[in-house]
Amino acid sequence: MARSIPLAEIQARFPSEWVLLEDPETSEMLEVRSGKVLWRSKDRDEVERKALDLRPRHPAMVYTGTLPEDALVVL
Repeated sequence: MARSIPLAEIQARFPSEWVLLEDPETSEMLEVRSGKVLWRSKDRDEVERKALDLRPRHPAMVYTGTLPEDALVVL
């Protein structure tokens, strides 16, 4: 079974990629602090398709790069 990895390490290992996590540890503000990496890609749609295939019980998806200022984020 994969181990939980801190977000800083995920960001260092997978720069500017979308990362699918399982069992994320979050702050009180629901900011991801760590999690088990299930899949990663530069293509967000690919990560979303993989999430549908894997169906993790407690998922989170993070982007390890910097979003453009005019990016619209929908939760």
